[in-house]
Formats: sequence, C-alpha cells, structure tokens
Amino acid sequence: MSKSRQGVSITLLDKEYVIGCSEDEKSELIASANYLNTKMIEQRDTGKVVGSEKIAVMAALNVTNEYLQMSSQSKSEKEDYRVNISRISDKITKALTFRRT
Repeated sequence: MSKSRQGVSITLLDKEYVIGCSEDEKSELIASANYLNTKMIEQRDTGKVVGSEKIAVMAALNVTNEYLQMSSQSKSEKEDYRVNISRISDKITKALTFRRT
C-alpha cells in the first residue's frame, strides 16, 4: 500500500519551504527542521559566516559532527555494557562452579 504524501511547510532562516512527506513522517520532519533552523540561526548569529548557503553548510557540518559524536559514544557505551555483562557472567559461573565442588 502506498503512503499518501502531503506538503509540509517548514521555515529555515526566515525562508519557507514545502517538503513532501507522509503523515507519519510529519512530526519528525518538523522537529528536524526546527533543530536545523536553530543551528542555522546560531551559525548566522556568530557573524563569522555570511550567506544562506554557507550558513546551511556550516550548520549541516555541526549537526553531522554532533551525530557522529553521539553515535561513537553509543558504540563505546554498548561495548562497556558488553564487557561488564561478560565479567558479571564469569563471576556467576565461577561462584556456581565453586558451590558445586
């Protein structure tokens, strides 16, 4: 079954865009656009970057960097959990083996 698409209006740096998406994607699209708009405004307000295109590129790079850092942290945390679970499992196995002997 094909999902019907609708036009959703978003605003980035005071410019309106209409983006097609399905109803179940609408809230995520709006949240993403709001986040990107905030990052673009922050970039513009630094005064270091001039021009909408350059502001968009810098904001996109910053958002991508945030994502990669969070992704890396997540992988590191998962590995920590795996190591800790393995260590606990070994202790339980040793304790159960000790009780049997």
